[in-house]
Amino acid sequence: MKTRALALLALAGLSTGCVTSYAARPPLSFQDFDYSSPEGKPWPVKRLALPDTAAAHGLARVPEVAYVELNPEGTQTVLFIHGLGSYLKFWRYQLDAFAAQGYRVIAVDLPGFGKSDKPASFPYSMEAMGDVVHELAQKVGANKPILVGHSMGGQTSLSYAIRYPEDLKAVVLTAPAGFEKFSPREKAWFLRAFSTALVKSTPEYGIWGSVRQGNFERWRPELNWLIEERVRVAKSPEFDSYAYANVRTVNGLVHNDFVRDSLGRVTVPTLIIYGEDDRLIPNPFLHGGEVREVMSYGHEHIPGSKLVGLERCGHTVQMDCPQDYNQQVLAFLKGLESGARP
Repeated sequence: MKTRALALLALAGLSTGCVTSYAARPPLSFQDFDYSSPEGKPWPVKRLALPDTAAAHGLARVPEVAYVELNPEGTQTVLFIHGLGSYLKFWRYQLDAFAAQGYRVIAVDLPGFGKSDKPASFPYSMEAMGDVVHELAQKVGANKPILVGHSMGGQTSLSYAIRYPEDLKAVVLTAPAGFEKFSPREKAWFLRAFSTALVKSTPEYGIWGSVRQGNFERWRPELNWLIEERVRVAKSPEFDSYAYANVRTVNGLVHNDFVRDSLGRVTVPTLIIYGEDDRLIPNPFLHGGEVREVMSYGHEHIPGSKLVGLERCGHTVQMDCPQDYNQQVLAFLKGLESGARP
């Protein structure tokens, strides 16, 4: 199964054509990642210890997460949660734009990702991730935040919404995980096929394929930093703990029927927004199908939710089609201010 997964990555990479190679460039640590707007405006990075999460999950050491905050004077907090294998910089086209609209903006690196701690003892379940976001919101005084989660961040947002409904104003589920059904056999496949060795041994052309081809429909050169950072950080000592966090998180994602079975318990206003050319949902290696079918399942089971599909947009829709995405999400948020439901 590992061989098959590597072959799929290689085929994806070969289809990208002539691309820039970053393999000869020096290593880059997660802490050296450039967290800034597309215009180069740096974001101040803060850190927060999570003693409540540590106590709830029996961690001997209290982990810390990194986050950025813009426009702290804003009265309504919008809290952005990234997806699997990524970090808060994947909201590069949203943070300043939403802060400019008057919102208090917070974006977090979840445990195991970006500049946050990557403890091997952390559970990496969606419930634990939800606890992290909940504690962060409580500690920074974000009263009833609006959660905006992408992919895994969407499933984390759902876990939060189901378990802490009184501490939430609304959710924006961006190409969310959590709606797709995986059989016991498919879950076993994930355990066999997805390993730290696979994450660590992915060649550069496979990274080009999985990122550019798997996540985007409108790739443009300004996104090349996604490839460069991934290639160079793989040479850093911290990458082992990141690879382990990815594997544990995938296990947490697929073994989380609690979220899918509890969608009816989401009571806050909900926007589900996705790219109609998503190549990762549904899982293309297991059962295929159409992304619209998966997203429609969530829409049908979350009372009063709104469903929006964006044409010619891929899985990482907030970066692939930032203008269309921002327009739809900001309109949804403005509707909340007027008291309108989706």
